[in-house]
Amino acid sequence: MNNGLFILSLFITSALFAQTEAAITPFDAVLNEFTNVRDFCLSKDGQEAFFTVQSPGQELSQLAYIKKEKKGWSAPELLPFNAAYKYLEPFLSYDNNRLFFVSDRPLENTTNEKKDFDIWYVDRKNNTAEWSSPKNLGAPVNSALDEFYPSVSKNNNLYFTMVAPEGLGEDDLYLCTWENGKYSKPVLLNENINSAGYEFNAFIAEEEDFIIFSRYNEADGQGSGDLYLAKKDRNGVWQKAKNLGIPINTKYMDYCPFYDAQQQQLYFTSKRNTLMPREFESMAAFKTYLEDSKNGLSKIYQVHLIIE
Repeated sequence: MNNGLFILSLFITSALFAQTEAAITPFDAVLNEFTNVRDFCLSKDGQEAFFTVQSPGQELSQLAYIKKEKKGWSAPELLPFNAAYKYLEPFLSYDNNRLFFVSDRPLENTTNEKKDFDIWYVDRKNNTAEWSSPKNLGAPVNSALDEFYPSVSKNNNLYFTMVAPEGLGEDDLYLCTWENGKYSKPVLLNENINSAGYEFNAFIAEEEDFIIFSRYNEADGQGSGDLYLAKKDRNGVWQKAKNLGIPINTKYMDYCPFYDAQQQQLYFTSKRNTLMPREFESMAAFKTYLEDSKNGLSKIYQVHLIIE
């Protein structure tokens, strides 16, 4: 599919939204009890979801999960390896048995002083087995700089965000390829992806044929964080990223994408706000309106999106 047809397909898909936010729905009410929820991923069978829960000021950040039950999603539970540090941005490997995440926890066999943010992982034998102890991914992926938001393709290539002095901007997107059982040195993605501004929170497709990521306060954006999509050409070179547009993007922060290709469903975090002054017959009604509305807090949203 050439770049022109791709743009047309994206335009048609956006038109199907009828330019209304009615197509954008919260993931599930089970998460509404939390102040800030972000960084969402699903297992391949759709039976498990992993996400980050945070305090209002993000002083506290922990990883949690839910499982599909007959009557819907289970009550959220913290993952057992959380400790007194920050944990965020989970991503499952293609076989669902390795969970990547980010943390400032100290390295093994060191002092209890927290580290900069690194990419870590835990393993399990299957979806009913216990997770291992956290392991730091190590060099050359991790460094003395902050690494964020891991996303892994079917062949284990790793895409992530890094604040690096040799990058093009403030935050940039990098790739570490999986070669002979280990990761290569980080490679900066090209200028069709990275810019002099902020690029972060990238989701990579299983076959690495497209990438969805966030940019901040761009000229073609809506005024804050926006989601963009880029595809590769026939030679495997990243083409110019396109803004996903309204109603996915808003004047509020829209970020942390995850795409379920089987269901053609885009999940993302947003701080969109539709609260309006109104009368309430009770405190319970007031509380329900605050929790169930698009209330300006970080929530997980979903929308059907066809990517061809």
